[in-house]
Amino acid sequence: MVSYPPEPWELHGRACVSVWLVRAAALPRLPVRPVTVFGWAVVGTAFVDYRPPGLAYHELLAAVLVRHGARFGVSIARIWVDSETSRAGGRELWGIPKELAEFDRGRDLAARDARGPIASVHVGASRSGVRLPVAGSTWQAFGDGLARTPLRATGRVAPVRATWHVDPSGPLAWLLPRRPLISVAVRRMRLRFGPRRR
Repeated sequence: MVSYPPEPWELHGRACVSVWLVRAAALPRLPVRPVTVFGWAVVGTAFVDYRPPGLAYHELLAAVLVRHGARFGVSIARIWVDSETSRAGGRELWGIPKELAEFDRGRDLAARDARGPIASVHVGASRSGVRLPVAGSTWQAFGDGLARTPLRATGRVAPVRATWHVDPSGPLAWLLPRRPLISVAVRRMRLRFGPRRR
């Protein structure tokens, strides 16, 4: 059994975040309804580098803008980490379907699992950016119901040129043939995740 910190998790790091418009019919199955406009859904993808203090690991995720009743949030459709601790905690605390992958932080950020490449992104230079706060919730299947987990983050955010390469036979192929509408670099990020609302 893998041990992990109790919630909430206080995480620090940096990220490249991109926003896409994807046909709702192409989305993987979600536990809540995606927000759609004329058949299009909003998807966010991110490569994240978490560093001490807090857990240190890498992450690739794809999350969909959703609505449950009057509440808006995101549902994480696919997510990979290179930490057994993060994987176990994400699944058992919040129902986040974390899987394991290997990450390469060379010139491009890249992730691959046992089946092959998942995605990579080349991130151009960016300015220092402005500090922005973000607050929201994730909605995930949890046992026989739903888990809503609040999150709060701050960081220095700046527009960036990010070129994504998604493996056409991989688990994020449903993003294709779209390209991101906008991408940002987030530095000096601080994230508080949890506790789950019961």
